[in-house]
Amino acid sequence: MRRLVFLIAAIAVAPCAAEEMAKGFVYLRDVDPTILQDMRYAGTKNFTGHAVNGYDAPECVLVREAADALKAAQEEVKAKGLSLKVYDCYRPARAVKAFVDWSKLPDDAKAKATYYPALPKSALFPDYIALVSGHSRGATVDLTLVPLDAPAVPPSASSGEAMACTAARGQGAPDASLDMGTAFDCFDVKANTEVPGLAPEQRQNREMLFDVMRRHGFKNYEKEWWHYTLESEPFPSTIFDFPIEPRDAKPQ
Repeated sequence: MRRLVFLIAAIAVAPCAAEEMAKGFVYLRDVDPTILQDMRYAGTKNFTGHAVNGYDAPECVLVREAADALKAAQEEVKAKGLSLKVYDCYRPARAVKAFVDWSKLPDDAKAKATYYPALPKSALFPDYIALVSGHSRGATVDLTLVPLDAPAVPPSASSGEAMACTAARGQGAPDASLDMGTAFDCFDVKANTEVPGLAPEQRQNREMLFDVMRRHGFKNYEKEWWHYTLESEPFPSTIFDFPIEPRDAKPQ
């Protein structure tokens, strides 16, 4: 229901130039380069099967306040032998439009088997894919926890076979993250933050992520264990649409 509010709320379009990073936004890598980044929508490892419009570089971009809060959270989890890993951060409005356009296409059998095995495409909006996304305000992040000593796994690593995001660990593409009970971008009730049937380790891992993010000012979206928004976000009513460009393309 929270996302339905976005559809009827008065949402402002950012007045800044559409192709320029808005003032107040930063590259997370410039704030904390130790936070791992696996930016799924800049590549093919996502439910659309291709890089999404607006993701011109695999970089996490956020408002400064959210990036600083993540840096503080990273310091806490590093003391536990863990690291944050982000999957998505700021999302241009044009990318949200691309998701809507994708929803009108015929089902791709592999994508359905992997990302929404138990649901029709029509059921993905707005509970799992918002028609107007909080990500476009720059203070929302999708993330997980990874052991500090985990082996580096290329984001493109894949078994080559469609494997449901709800499948048991060890059966799908390697991710090196803690077991949260489902993969990222799993459009299924099992991805709800609090859901019956989780193994004790999975529930403990979700609670650990929830607790650390809450301590650093983030609130969770209850249908997605990986989705957090900074409660004191600086642009609560503004949607941005500048593309995510390579970090080295920006003047330093």
